[in-house]
Amino acid sequence: MFTGIIEQTGLIHSVERSGTNLLCWIKSGLFPELKVDQSLSHNGVCLTVDQLQDGLHRVTAVQETLEKTNLVFWQPGTIVNLERCMPLNGRLDGHIVQGHVDTTAVCTGIAAKDGSWEFNFQFDTQFAAFIIEKGSISLNGISLTIFNISEDGFTVAIIPYTYMHTNMQQLKAGDSVNIEFDVIGKYVNRITQLQKN
Repeated sequence: MFTGIIEQTGLIHSVERSGTNLLCWIKSGLFPELKVDQSLSHNGVCLTVDQLQDGLHRVTAVQETLEKTNLVFWQPGTIVNLERCMPLNGRLDGHIVQGHVDTTAVCTGIAAKDGSWEFNFQFDTQFAAFIIEKGSISLNGISLTIFNISEDGFTVAIIPYTYMHTNMQQLKAGDSVNIEFDVIGKYVNRITQLQKN
């Protein structure tokens, strides 16, 4: 489990296909803390560290992950948000994030607000039930609060610290981000749907 509080960013060093899998080598300051078989959030996607070598760690993304996330756009030089799992005695500073991305959204606009930024996103309307005003959402692994919701869109505000310490500063209109909706909302929706049947 993660919290959506990004520890560091990493730099994609190399990407290669192996069958339907994508193998990615990543350079980051977290390297001394990592070990093989450790779960690590990459842009909100929980991936297992499977190799460590020369200051780089490697992860493998399977086809299911590639179909639901923006990992297909990764290339050398791409900056990704990284977070290690939350320890049991740690604080939940963001919200409960599983690292199980539900879908992607497209950035439709960015507005500077004299010290902060507002990012607008559009998503598939089939997920509209999971979006609520002032609710939590994970975007590229970052725990954020939603506002200005519509049938297929929402806005998040980014403070300077988050802007400077995540890959939000590289995001531009038209870019895709990974979304994980609040797990509590997903369970409530599932129970409600079953009760209707």
